Amino acid sequence: YCEVLFLTSCLFVSGPMNTLFRLSVKFFPPDPGQLQEEYTRYLFSLQMKRDLLEGRLSCTENTASLLASHLLQSEIGDYDDMADRDFLKLNKLLPNQERIQERIMELHYRHLGQTPADSDFQVLEIARKLEMYGVRFHPAADREGTKINLAVAHIGLQVFQGNTKINTFNWSKIRKLSFKRKRFLIKLYPEVHVSTDTLEFQMVSRDQCKIFWKNCVEHHSFFRLLDQPQPKSKAILFSRGSSFRYRYLWSSMDSPQLSPFNSKSSPLCLSPSFQMSTLSLPGAGQAPSPLQSPILSEVGTNRLEEEEEEGRRKRYPTDKAYFIAKEILTTERTYLKDLEVITVWFRSAVIKENAMPEGLMTLLFSNIDPIYEFHRGFLKEIDQRLALWEGRSNAHVKGDYQRIGDVMLRNMCALKEFTNYLQKHDEVLTELEKATKRLKKLETVYKEFELQKVCYLPLNTFLLKPIQRLMHYKLILERLCKHYSPDHPDHNNCREALKEVAEMTNQLQSSLIRLENFQKLSELQRDLIGIENLTAPGREFIREGCLYKLTKKGLQQRMFFLFSDQLLYTSKGVTATNQFKVHGQLPLHGMIVSIKLPALFVNPSCSLPQLICFASLCGCDCSSKVEMGKWIEDLNMAIEMTKKSQEKSDLFLDPGLWSSDEVSLDQESEDDMSSSRNSLDKQTHHRANSTMHVCWHRNTSVSMSDHSLAVENQLSGYLLRKFKNSNGWQKLWVVFTNFCLFFYKTHQDDFPLASLPLLGYTVSSPGESDSIHKEYVFKLHFKSHVYFFRAESEYTFERWMEVIKSAASATGRMSLLIPKGPLQMNGN
Repeated sequence: YCEVLFLTSCLFVSGPMNTLFRLSVKFFPPDPGQLQEEYTRYLFSLQMKRDLLEGRLSCTENTASLLASHLLQSEIGDYDDMADRDFLKLNKLLPNQERIQERIMELHYRHLGQTPADSDFQVLEIARKLEMYGVRFHPAADREGTKINLAVAHIGLQVFQGNTKINTFNWSKIRKLSFKRKRFLIKLYPEVHVSTDTLEFQMVSRDQCKIFWKNCVEHHSFFRLLDQPQPKSKAILFSRGSSFRYRYLWSSMDSPQLSPFNSKSSPLCLSPSFQMSTLSLPGAGQAPSPLQSPILSEVGTNRLEEEEEEGRRKRYPTDKAYFIAKEILTTERTYLKDLEVITVWFRSAVIKENAMPEGLMTLLFSNIDPIYEFHRGFLKEIDQRLALWEGRSNAHVKGDYQRIGDVMLRNMCALKEFTNYLQKHDEVLTELEKATKRLKKLETVYKEFELQKVCYLPLNTFLLKPIQRLMHYKLILERLCKHYSPDHPDHNNCREALKEVAEMTNQLQSSLIRLENFQKLSELQRDLIGIENLTAPGREFIREGCLYKLTKKGLQQRMFFLFSDQLLYTSKGVTATNQFKVHGQLPLHGMIVSIKLPALFVNPSCSLPQLICFASLCGCDCSSKVEMGKWIEDLNMAIEMTKKSQEKSDLFLDPGLWSSDEVSLDQESEDDMSSSRNSLDKQTHHRANSTMHVCWHRNTSVSMSDHSLAVENQLSGYLLRKFKNSNGWQKLWVVFTNFCLFFYKTHQDDFPLASLPLLGYTVSSPGESDSIHKEYVFKLHFKSHVYFFRAESEYTFERWMEVIKSAASATGRMSLLIPKGPLQMNGN
């Protein structure tokens, strides 16, 4: 790492016979405190020390004094008045050191017990937040002749006037960099809002221009390329000139990622195509479905050799508490990416089209931006603590950092300040829903945004994440408290942190239930054709699922939606948007549920009893006895709720849809009927991954209680994946949410490469016939599709098994209150 990060330069002093080699940092990462090697962090702190002395790292006197005090602690250890004065007399840390020497010593006194590694870490943590961190000026002038300075950093190119940064061009906004003699040219993507797509700067000389251009290319390669190029062997130590040639190609992966403006390759392009890689599972007479299993090309994926993997496992801690703490880190990474869907991507989409009223913009982003900024800092703290816990410094020997409770307690207390923001999420969701109905432009932007790869879940789902995240903290802290003995040094902090977060969750529990229901109704409103006002007050979503409905043409596949006041049944249309068309609407008031079957209603191909709604003469065939039990229980519960209500719902559609026998059947076209029989209709729409589409293809159902449980069971982390007939393992970042596994190449990716809906899958340990001779492997199986996943520890293995079982296994989601017999049905 040091060889890559540092550049050795030579200075000639008094002629070529006196050559001085000097080590300098070449690439400044955004957070040098996360560097893995303690020695590398030490070298970085030396660079900060030099920049501070040479005036490159400009900052206030207070900050300079604090940096000097940490450097002093690193050099001579704990405070001693005489030793401090002697050292500062002989060594210069700051240009104005004499004037603020007493302040430096005062701050040094506060660092008692701090190790040199801790001091280096603190230097890097303070320095990285300064605007001049890593900045190396290259004098230039703009087209008007104004003197400026150019600099290159991890994020892109920066423009300074004096020491003030006036502009930044992210790599994601830059299409090409070039130079012609003394002119340095930046070509931007045309969608970026500037007066021209090419910017020109005049530099001092052609040599300086070329040096800066090469510097830009090297930074872009270092911070953006995924694969390391193989170096060429050299036969001699020194050679005349350079054999390396820059070939500056901006590949597709370098198209805008943080700034979604590229209409061709940006994740926010307006193409409705479903861009997640999938593998079909054809059935008899059916079109391939995109909902069965993901394909990820093995080209370019990270592979772990067995020796490397075993060595890594031996190096890292084996304590269960470490892996519980690591779950906080991995899920926090996913959570922050989810927040960026709103704070970065959606904001860019609405600003670009000027689609959202100013008042709603203020309401939405003034609530979520502070939360996002808080969690950015929180993630860094957790990441740094886990790095130390893993034994990458001498703090590991002392055991000072083998805990997480202090970090959690500090941040859970700080998070209480955001309770008011979280309580406003109800208003945010409601106002956003109203605005999308009222403003056509916003509705269009909203729908188009949901088609993009970065929006891998329904958009309003991301707005619920901050409240749901509190539930995750509570569950993880409960595991830590259960694991620790009462006398463990981390127990008390974890217990106090749990009390803080439990207080917040208790305050927001009722809001979360209401918001989750509203979010689901809003999602269905957009996905169902032929119904209005689905989000009317008082209506509750109960269950959705696929049933076979008895019609004049026999049993036909239909998608049913049960609410607290009505039961809708729909067919899947052949529209480009993959929406379901409402064909019938059955009021629950007066409905009777029975499993007694007239002979003409029996399905000869199914030996299981069928579900009959006599109030509408609607016969429904369930795919299993378990499914039938769920539907009967929920229908009876909903019917009882309507009986207790004194007023009949006035929220129905045209009564003609349900007042007579199968009125809607005559309105069903042949296209509708054929689409019902087709598994997929060759649609590749992104929203085909929603739960309703998965239920449709897997012939299963999902209830609101299942959705609530899925919220609690979200999980993220790296797993090794193997196909049934493949030899190698692929390392993938895997996110479990909404009954689905989403696969990424790394945790830094903005959108998933593929997804695997889990409804209908079974999860188990591999059998002898599978010939998997590795630890911590679980097997996912659905029909002919088999996958193996390998976790890093016993704890992570158990957690993945636990959360996948909650979504994949039908028996795992089966209600404990399923009626035991027909006498418990409504009057039957």
